[in-house]
Amino acid sequence: MPQRSYLGPLTFVIMIDALHPTCMTHKFVDDTTMTEILHRSDTSCMQSFVDELVQQATDIAMLVNSRKTKEMFISSILRDPPSPVSLSGEVVERVATFKLLGVHVSNDLKWAQHIHAISRKGASRLYFLKQLKRAGAGTDDLLHFYCAVIRPVLEYACPVWHSSLTIAQSKTLESL
Repeated sequence: MPQRSYLGPLTFVIMIDALHPTCMTHKFVDDTTMTEILHRSDTSCMQSFVDELVQQATDIAMLVNSRKTKEMFISSILRDPPSPVSLSGEVVERVATFKLLGVHVSNDLKWAQHIHAISRKGASRLYFLKQLKRAGAGTDDLLHFYCAVIRPVLEYACPVWHSSLTIAQSKTLESL
């Protein structure tokens, strides 16, 4: 399907639905996240899951972008992480933080990176609010701008991360 066609998004969703690796898979439009839970004595099978996904994608004439593919290893117990995963002959980059559907997830499962990112973005948007006030915008317009442009940035996906914030992180957000 050509880009920007009416059937393009529907066709893509139908095609991506055909990808079913045998590990836990979470899909959202064009993002696919594969998860493997390992116990202390287990051996990782992620390489075979990735190979399976690449084969399934190839079978339906899709390509997995190796530059956009990342691997994150989350553990507080295992000292030696499994071997890096490769995709089509290239080693997949292992990262400490990753932005997943707009939320910065860290391999230590703490929210410092996410709070820093949304604080910076929120502060940048507050600058525009100040500019609107200086330009003489009314209180209703300023409130509408805050509710429509600033507050969603600061509260996006907060049920996921809000209960795990430190007092300092909460104060940072509240100060904005």
